[in-house]
Amino acid sequence: MKVVITSGKRKTAVAKAVVRDGVGRVRINKIPLEIFQPELARLTIMEPLIIAKDLAKKVDIDVTVNGGGVMGQAEAARTAIARGLVEWSGDEELKRAYLEYDRYLLVNDVRRKEPKKQGGRGARKRRQTSYR
Repeated sequence: MKVVITSGKRKTAVAKAVVRDGVGRVRINKIPLEIFQPELARLTIMEPLIIAKDLAKKVDIDVTVNGGGVMGQAEAARTAIARGLVEWSGDEELKRAYLEYDRYLLVNDVRRKEPKKQGGRGARKRRQTSYR
């Protein structure tokens, strides 16, 4: 039995995917993907499975993800799933299809939140000053 373990990151969310032979079950933190909420996050996680077509029906994927928000976790999970499917199948065509669709399916998104600076409410916003 073949088992592949991969990871994905987005902002502060970290996902770990375990890909093994199976019948197409996908679980995110032990919740089946079919009933995962919110819907936008579910659709984001399903992208690599839709591109993989029949291959997704031959494997079971268990994803554990923590840290970050809902969409950060979803994007970390999709990266982990896509990497797992590519590694499990060893298929160059699949890898090319993923890269063509969205590079972040196989590469961690390195963008982070810009730190807040003094004199304002956020990273760029400043308090107004008056000179009169």
